Amino acid sequence: MVGPSAEVLDAFALTEPAVLLPGGQGETWRSGSVVLKRAVSESVWRAEVLAKLPESSLFRVPRPVQSRTGEWVAFGWEGTELLAGATDVRRQDEVLRAAEAFHAAVADLPRPDLLDGRSDPWSDGDRVAWGEQSYDGSPAYVELVRPLVDAWRPVELVDQVVHGDLPGNVMFADGLPPAIIDWPVYWRPPSWASAVAVADALCWYGAEPGLAARWSHLPEWGQMLIRALIYRMATDDLAGGAATWTEARRSGYAPVIELALSYAG
Repeated sequence: MVGPSAEVLDAFALTEPAVLLPGGQGETWRSGSVVLKRAVSESVWRAEVLAKLPESSLFRVPRPVQSRTGEWVAFGWEGTELLAGATDVRRQDEVLRAAEAFHAAVADLPRPDLLDGRSDPWSDGDRVAWGEQSYDGSPAYVELVRPLVDAWRPVELVDQVVHGDLPGNVMFADGLPPAIIDWPVYWRPPSWASAVAVADALCWYGAEPGLAARWSHLPEWGQMLIRALIYRMATDDLAGGAATWTEARRSGYAPVIELALSYAG
């Protein structure tokens, strides 16, 4: 994996060599107290939001770092401050409480235009889950997702900017609020973002069904779980096709599908 060049480091006024950080899909680097990642479509929008977001006692966010020229992106890279802490996928109730506070803090932001031009397995999977895009998919995907599609119904909830990938992107440090990092921006109800986090925790992080029960007071909980699972499964299929559906993958989803259907009535 090729890290930031000397040109990138100099653009952010960094003098220490870049060191690859654990996690971050092998694409996150540190130089001194700054974290560097390759910029994506929402990098500038996100930096402008996080730079102005008021401090909170309930969550932290990584503040963006400007380049020497005052820009948020330099040579295809973005920089943020290094935050103390480490992720812990066992602490999902704390993840969800921090997310509630974060989503409340960004609730009044307008919809980013950048979402219209985003096309990738995650963006397309999200649109499939909300009935905004059709998708046939591989036979294994179609078979697994069918009961969720059959139980899907329209809902009337307010959309806003949300974090679409919470479980492994909240860090904990003693004496500090949880830190919400690596924000992939979606325009959906906050209860959907929570449902994605719960579904992920149940499927892949060893959470018990009680996690879903503790958050079942959220609006349209059953329908949000249905959409969360369709989103993740469609994304998996879009990214990997039929080869995705190993026995382990199917068995990870199957009990959570049944649980979601129970909440959907």
